[in-house]
Amino acid sequence: MRIAAAVSREGAPHPAIEQVDLEAPRSDEIRVRIVATGICHTDINCHSGRGMPVPRPIVLGHEGAGIVEAVGDGVAGLAVGDHVVLSGGSCGLCPSCRAARPTYCHDVMKLSFGGMRGDGSSPLSQNGQRLAGAFFGQSSFATHAVVPGRSAVKVPRDVPLHLLGPLGCGIITGAGSVLEAFRLRPGQSIAVFGVGSVGLAAVMAAALAGASHIVAVDIDPARLELARALGASDSVPATDGTIGALREIMPGGFDFTFNTTSVPAVFDAALATLGSEGTAGYVTRPLGDWTPPLAAMMARGQKLHGILGGSAAPQIYIPMLVEYWRQGRFPFDRLATSFGFDDIATAWAACCSGAAIKPILLMEAA
Repeated sequence: MRIAAAVSREGAPHPAIEQVDLEAPRSDEIRVRIVATGICHTDINCHSGRGMPVPRPIVLGHEGAGIVEAVGDGVAGLAVGDHVVLSGGSCGLCPSCRAARPTYCHDVMKLSFGGMRGDGSSPLSQNGQRLAGAFFGQSSFATHAVVPGRSAVKVPRDVPLHLLGPLGCGIITGAGSVLEAFRLRPGQSIAVFGVGSVGLAAVMAAALAGASHIVAVDIDPARLELARALGASDSVPATDGTIGALREIMPGGFDFTFNTTSVPAVFDAALATLGSEGTAGYVTRPLGDWTPPLAAMMARGQKLHGILGGSAAPQIYIPMLVEYWRQGRFPFDRLATSFGFDDIATAWAACCSGAAIKPILLMEAA
């Protein structure tokens, strides 16, 4: 079928909407009419070439939400008309997948950044030429997507579907890091470095978990104010005095630090303010050379913990986060700014500049 998709091409300032062709779903796949999809900094970095290398041309997008239109005969538990949030690609067969840890699938990098199905094919083409159309298993910068059935998480029909796409990546990464990777307990403390969508999701999750001290660190005063409104007990501007300010709040160091940035100096600060036997989590790699202070970490029993997707199983965590939202305890909707799909250039610029914390593209506007 002919659909509209935002195609990333070498040298272009942003993905541009083009007409492309979408295959019918295979036996283990479904076709989803995308209602909305979030823009993530992973999309920004892959388009610009600053992130993991991806094939070109490619349709990016990996925070899609929509309505099931067709179901392959090998898919169980989903039906036409179901509302779904799309998560990342996984093989479904490796030990990590079988243990409900799909973010650590043995093929996760290939299925995320390879842009193709596991067998090297793609559901998208244009004028007979193949396009990379399985970014993170979905390529949801499009009006429709063909995705593996296991990647789709069914959600209630009475929840605003246009808000839910970011639960599949940015929001689950922040919340899952606190609730699943850290298993933060009531009374423990955490400092969150960088309060964009991932960091703010971590702040909200830490409040849910009963943390005694939740400290937000950022360069943007407005984001620090929002972090306090969402549950942070304290906020600290990112300046030369950040480490000293954090040590005043927690002289013995934090139980957890959570770094959402790629700045080497922030990696240093996250470890410098960590307590004995604390855990420093990070969700993106440092840009440039950075060497962890292993001797000092060993002397204090500290751990450096890399985290993908919050270490959280989407089939478990996405419905749970939706329920917390229903209860008014996880207001992730406060992070969202909506744009029409045909206004992707404006949404892209707002994400790059930080003017929008979580831009969401509404496909009906295309």
